This record gives sequence, structure tokens and C-alpha cells, in this order.
Amino acid sequence: MAKVGLFFGSDEGNTEFIAQRIRKRLGAEVVDVHDIADVTQLEFTQYDNVILGIPTWDFGQIQSDWEEFWDDLAEVDFSDKTVALFGLGDQFGYGDYFLDAMGMMHEVIAASNPHRVGYWSTEGYEYEASKAEEDGQFVGLAIDEDQQENLSAERLDRWCEQIHREFGLDTPLQLGD
Repeated sequence: MAKVGLFFGSDEGNTEFIAQRIRKRLGAEVVDVHDIADVTQLEFTQYDNVILGIPTWDFGQIQSDWEEFWDDLAEVDFSDKTVALFGLGDQFGYGDYFLDAMGMMHEVIAASNPHRVGYWSTEGYEYEASKAEEDGQFVGLAIDEDQQENLSAERLDRWCEQIHREFGLDTPLQLGD
């Protein structure tokens, strides 16, 4: 069975909470969850399928643990991996920078040319600008726990169904919270 490595950074716990909800949906026996504050580049070598989760802080800033790992992230070879991203942001409070950190992460990992999956529609979001938007869609799942928390469960269900297919997983999904 192909394992999935899910790596996240979280200061206030929202991104960690979303990571655990993804793990529950895809299966605890399939997904290993790692706080980026506690890993090295070597942990990435264990997985063919990788999920990276990052919140955007304030005016388009990278979460602190990811910021410390940023140079290491650029050195990880994702060329033989399938990678999906999810990001958290506040589309109304910081609409000019919505999910910018996820967009910056996408740019960094794209350098090693992984198979990228998990792209997500921009429909249902209201924001001014985002570095995470490419060709009319987000480069990963967009979560807004500040303004649209009531939509997170449905979005997680749909995205997990999508990446379950895109990762080629054969385990049952457990949708809902």
C-alpha cells in the first residue's frame, strides 16, 4: 500500500487541525502526518505521495516553521513524487494576499518537476489577489477557517475524494467530520 506523507506547519493550530482531518478522510493507516518543525529532508524520501500544508500569515508571509525549512524544501527532490498542496488564509481580512504562501511553496517545489495534483477551483471565494492562483484555479485546496469555516468539511470531502483518485489510493475514504 502506498503511504502518503503529509507535512504541515502551524502556529495557532488551524493547519494542524486540517491536516488531521485530511488524515482521517484518507485513512490513518495510509497517511503519516509530520509537523515541519520536527523533520529533515530525509523524511520526504519515504513517500511517493506527498501533501504539503501551509497557512499564509498577515500580508503574504510564510508560516514560521516553513520559513525556517524553506531552504531545505528547495533542496528536496520531488521529481519522482506526486504532490498535492493545501493552504489556509483569510480572504476578507487579507484579500490581496490570499493563500500567497501556498503559491510560493508551489513555485519552490515546481523547480524539481513533481507530478502536481489537487488543483482546486476558485469558485466560491472572494479575494483580490493570490499567488496561489494559476490558470484560473488554485494550486491546491483553499481553506478559510476565519471567514468560511462552515464550508471546510464539504471542501475537505471533495478534495480528499479528488486526491484519493489522483494518488491512486485503493483504501476506502471516510468522509465527514
